[in-house]
Amino acid sequence: MAKFLKLIKNEEGATAIEYGLIAALIAVAAIGAMSGIGTSLNTTFTNVSDALDG
Repeated sequence: MAKFLKLIKNEEGATAIEYGLIAALIAVAAIGAMSGIGTSLNTTFTNVSDALDG
C-alpha cells in the first residue's frame, strides 16, 4: 500500500510529459513560421530573378 501511495504522489513523469508537450508546441510554431517565411522568400527571389532576366 505504501508503494502505491508513493507512486500516486510521484510527479516526475507528469513533468516530463509537460516538457515534451511544450517542446512539440514550439516545434509546430517554428515550422509554421518558417513555412510562411519560405514562401515569402521564394516570391522575393522569383521577382529578383525575373527583373534580372528582363
